[in-house]
Amino acid sequence: MVVADKWSDYEIIATGDGYKLERWKDVTLLRPDPQVIWKTDVDMFNYQGLNAKYIRSESGGGRWERLKSMPDEWIISYGELKFKIKPMGFKHTGLFPEQAGNWEKMTALIKKANRPINVLNLFAYTGGATVACLKAGASVCHVDAAKGMVERAGENCRLSGVGEGKVRFIIDDCLKFVQREIRRGKKYDAIIMDPPSFGRGPGGETWKIENELYNLVKICTQVLSDNPLFFLINSYTTGLQPQVLKNILTLLMPKGEYNIDAYEVGLPTREGINLPCGCSGLWSKVLS
Repeated sequence: MVVADKWSDYEIIATGDGYKLERWKDVTLLRPDPQVIWKTDVDMFNYQGLNAKYIRSESGGGRWERLKSMPDEWIISYGELKFKIKPMGFKHTGLFPEQAGNWEKMTALIKKANRPINVLNLFAYTGGATVACLKAGASVCHVDAAKGMVERAGENCRLSGVGEGKVRFIIDDCLKFVQREIRRGKKYDAIIMDPPSFGRGPGGETWKIENELYNLVKICTQVLSDNPLFFLINSYTTGLQPQVLKNILTLLMPKGEYNIDAYEVGLPTREGINLPCGCSGLWSKVLS
């Protein structure tokens, strides 16, 4: 497991009974987590200092319930990177802190490449990976279908002081965008993707990651440059094992002086355990 253990503005205080209690800088939130199947002796719902909790609905989804005064949104830092946090729908906050481990990996690859790197970030959400790659010196094309998430990514770039003249923000269906880039002959040195488990396209078509991921990666290989640096796949789909991502990359990506790794991503907790938060597959060039 790659554990994102370098945070100072974020930590998991306690876990149990399907919930995790988190500190996001000066704000404490309680959110459901399907991986937390163990019990706890901590009364997290009455934890002193708890600002808000997410209450699940029996009909699906849920809502935030504020318990103490707190800002509508605030900024947290990861080293020199800054991100705006806000309790949003479906228990989200606008950032996946467990991805910090992957930010470190991509940053190291970009810096070690010692050449201009052009990154394509698909299903890019609010731009955690975009900000990290820009800070490392790369150029980034940031693609997401949700206008609000792309706008938040732009805010995160400005907060971190990156992206001036080096980032393109695209609001579009990721697959259709890649297909157009193929026709245009556009190439990228690195690709990041964080596809959803399930979704519906603008025409009502159904997306299921287990049915579509292989074909998506295969299509994306057509926009790789002649000297690609890395290809990162993230998944939060329960039951999709890291080895599946590794197999896809092994079957579809160029052979030669490249590493292929697959692993869980997770976060440490005050209890002394690591909470699994998804998995990643990383194909990367061997750099001397």
